[in-house]
Amino acid sequence: QVQLVEFGGGLVQSGGSLRLSCAASGRTFSSSTMGWFRQSPGKEREFVAAISSSGGSTYYADSVKGRFTISRDNAKNTVYLQMNSLKPEDTAVYYCAARSLYIVGGYEDSKKYDYWGQGTQVTVSS
Repeated sequence: QVQLVEFGGGLVQSGGSLRLSCAASGRTFSSSTMGWFRQSPGKEREFVAAISSSGGSTYYADSVKGRFTISRDNAKNTVYLQMNSLKPEDTAVYYCAARSLYIVGGYEDSKKYDYWGQGTQVTVSS
């Protein structure tokens, strides 16, 4: 069992930056692939980024590539999402998710993740 809690959301102007954190409980964090998803009103939840259990591999949605960076600190049971050059279309509730490292591929598929945080709101004003 893994419990996830996100921190760091807020209101920022277009072009600004935010760093989201996701703190995980449980001893399985270091063996979990971690992902960030987001959902805005009236839209389906969409993939943002994912990182392998070791941190050696990262994956990004095309819409955030070059602007967002996912990282993790297994000693602190925490995964991060550094968001730069934010745009109004990045406005959404951001969710942290976890799944076993033994699940292969499909990093962008929310159905392949077993555990979810409660979400944190990110609002980018124009």
